[in-house]
Amino acid sequence: MNDSPAPGALSDKSAVQMANAIRALAMDAVQKANSGHPGMPMGMAEIAVALWGRHLSHNPANPQWANRDRFILSNGHGSMLQYALLHLTGYDLPMQELVNFRQMGSRTPGHPEHGITPGVETTTGPLGQGLANAVGMALAEKLLAAEFNRPGFDVVDHRTYVLLGDGCMMEGISHEAASLASTWQLDKLVAIYDDNGISIDGEVEHWFTDDTAQRFRAYGWNVVGPVDGHDVNAVDKAIAQSKGSDRPTLIIAKTVIGKGSPGRAGSEKAHGEALGDAEIAATRKAIDWPHEPFMVPRDVYAAWDARRAGADREAKWTGLFKAYSERYPQEAGEFERRLERTLPGRYGEVLDAAVVAAAGKREAVATRKASQLALEALAPTLPEMLGGSADLTGSNLTKWSKATAMRRDGLGGRHVNYGVREFGMCAIANGVALHGGFLPFAGTFLVFSDYARNALRMAALMKQRVVFVFTHDSIGLGEDGPTHQAVEHVSSLRLIPNMDVWRPADTAETLVAWAAAIERNGGPTSLALSRQAVPFTPRDVDAGAIRRGAYVISEAAGGVKKARAVLIATGTEVTLAVEAQKALAAQGVAVRVVSMPSTTVFDRQDAAYKASVLPEGLPRVAIEAGVTDFWWKYVRASGAVLGVDTFGESAPAPAVYKHFGLTVENLVATVSAVIAKGKK
Repeated sequence: MNDSPAPGALSDKSAVQMANAIRALAMDAVQKANSGHPGMPMGMAEIAVALWGRHLSHNPANPQWANRDRFILSNGHGSMLQYALLHLTGYDLPMQELVNFRQMGSRTPGHPEHGITPGVETTTGPLGQGLANAVGMALAEKLLAAEFNRPGFDVVDHRTYVLLGDGCMMEGISHEAASLASTWQLDKLVAIYDDNGISIDGEVEHWFTDDTAQRFRAYGWNVVGPVDGHDVNAVDKAIAQSKGSDRPTLIIAKTVIGKGSPGRAGSEKAHGEALGDAEIAATRKAIDWPHEPFMVPRDVYAAWDARRAGADREAKWTGLFKAYSERYPQEAGEFERRLERTLPGRYGEVLDAAVVAAAGKREAVATRKASQLALEALAPTLPEMLGGSADLTGSNLTKWSKATAMRRDGLGGRHVNYGVREFGMCAIANGVALHGGFLPFAGTFLVFSDYARNALRMAALMKQRVVFVFTHDSIGLGEDGPTHQAVEHVSSLRLIPNMDVWRPADTAETLVAWAAAIERNGGPTSLALSRQAVPFTPRDVDAGAIRRGAYVISEAAGGVKKARAVLIATGTEVTLAVEAQKALAAQGVAVRVVSMPSTTVFDRQDAAYKASVLPEGLPRVAIEAGVTDFWWKYVRASGAVLGVDTFGESAPAPAVYKHFGLTVENLVATVSAVIAKGKK
């Protein structure tokens, strides 16, 4: 269904001018900003002509067309290549935006950013992640096609193209992502490698001597080349060849960085700095481009213009989908719902029933088990749920009973075995979310979130709905010791802007945390879940209170007016706070207990609600089995924090908790000391 222009549709003369337009716009924009990377766009110009001029199926008038090919610039420092292409082919990116490259408020930031520039599919710049995102997009395409296509109705039929450079190849995530791409037989994934032999420090032969072709053949990829990256017809032929493969394809294109620049071509000097006025003048002469900065002749615009062809492609697909909708109305409706990211009608009822059931059962389970119970309840109503674990399924409990595993010989399951690839897993999940049609989640131990941290950050930056399931959340892990006991990780995740973090106390809070993550369309969510079992805590509030991030889980005897202090706790330590409340009550000291499963959500509440939960004038004591620094913004100088400011210890969990003073007795003593201090 996804038609491409016929190879050879452009004359050689036209192709030269199209490529030189990219070179000129790249060097002019970087020079104007006095910042940027002109070398890569200048070196990949002919590759861009071959791909965008002869193969890429897209519609500049509708960057969100469901069946468009996906284009990812993994080597995102060369962002002017993509901006030039978007402008020239007819996207809503006027020349003035190129003039304002890297300036405040422009739609042409230093690296491509999803949601800012029309036509940019993902935010790139941290090298290698664009490749992993592309794997996620290609996976989503393949799974959606298997689920929704019918004989004669290939409504999901598009390719994913990703450009990448030496830096992407050197980053370890490229191994994780490329290995999985072949395992999953993502035959519509095409990676074009800009093999120019130059990175910021100079010639890469001194630190990068891999046999890249053999490396990718070992993964199981179809490898084409090396080809001359400055020969449009050669690149065109290589891309056409990829379409006959049953495996992902790597096209190795030999190029010269800064091609066209007499004094900088082939040198690291073309990589990350403006060429300078004199060199730009020399380059204009060398490539026969006698035009003023930011000026493109009409015939070159006409050669690049993809609006009519794009509109025709989308119209043809729209007609196909209309016929599909008439023949398969239920499937068409479900397809549209999932692309719109709306939840099915039954979801709310199932969630409410699950919360009520959890309150009724009052089970003492680990919150990782509570998470699996949440999946058991919610996933059957959400066919878009797609996720798994980095070789820790039995520990993360990310598989529900009716979930089938995704396998290469029949991609249809909703549970993904990622193997030991935390970084690749999370970046691939980001790509799945960006593609649309699925709600991805990814699981590992909380301590291994460090491996994946930049992918988590990118999910937050791109405002993507991805759920990161992190179990074994504290020193409660016990015998595995400090290498696996996460003490700083919950607090560090809370520092990522736009990342919601939940550390629930029991089954009820875990259900609400999952629901909040599922319903959140503006960003990712991290769930920090325990290995050890915790009791269910009775509460007089409904799920709505939990959804606000913090609430009074156990009021002081006689009400807040009788309270002498407020105890704030999260996760497994809520039980300790409630038990301390009882012990203090026996001493005639009334205290309020606040459960704060999500500080990030609570921080977004209005001032009145915050004050109703944490009243002014009452001293506060916080307890969490992690670093203490984070909590001082809530307890302030008059309060106290019980936590762990060193690495953990290898011993059974109760012994480790006692060693670090996370006990009812120490909490009671700490509260008493804080109250006494306030009397002085």
